[in-house]
Amino acid sequence: MATSSNNPLAPRYGLGRSNPTGGAQNAFNTPAAGFTGNAKSQRQLEAERLDRERKAREERERMEAVGQNSLAELTEEQREEITEAFNLFDLDKDTFIDYHELKVAMKALGFDLPKQEILAILQTHGVQAQPAHPHPTGKAKQAAQAQGGYQPPNRLLLSFQSFQTLMAQRIRSREPEDEILRAFELFDEGGKGLITLQDLQRVARELGEGLQHEEMLAMIEEFDMDGDNAISRDEFLSICLG
Repeated sequence: MATSSNNPLAPRYGLGRSNPTGGAQNAFNTPAAGFTGNAKSQRQLEAERLDRERKAREERERMEAVGQNSLAELTEEQREEITEAFNLFDLDKDTFIDYHELKVAMKALGFDLPKQEILAILQTHGVQAQPAHPHPTGKAKQAAQAQGGYQPPNRLLLSFQSFQTLMAQRIRSREPEDEILRAFELFDEGGKGLITLQDLQRVARELGEGLQHEEMLAMIEEFDMDGDNAISRDEFLSICLG
């Protein structure tokens, strides 16, 4: 009868070998340790994500509170200006605006921001767009795009309330000279750096003011310090700042 030392199967398959180090047991324990580590990493990542969301929410609430205070300090005319800018570019009238609408609405209020700043505003204060239907594909997608019913994923929108408080805060922090120069640009058609008699006549017509030619000519003559029959930026600033 052959012993285990003479068994040709023993060396090949490890039959009859001792296992002093518990190799078989360790082989089963090693993956379990890996699963434990992965689970711990997942918990850490989830905790970090929740912490980031909490901080972002607190910052958003803080900014909204500051914006509400700034909104209360604006004049009625300034609040109406913010509302008009939003309504003008809220093309579908759903009280939300996207990246492109936000950019032009802010520019209309005198804030011409670069792309990265607009995106940062949406990342901080925007909400995820909710498409009315599942995203179509192929010809169905093209048809939906043609009808304006398709919304690409990850599209962020800014609500009217957020726009209102953000713009109020920016307007409150704007220098008085900036406000005056912005008003100057409304008169100065073509960006020539001067307000002429023709500019005054145009604005008077747009506002429905019944000013006479002689009255507007007298306004120009009173504040025209260099005798060029127009009002420059510096002259306009001196008028408004007294």
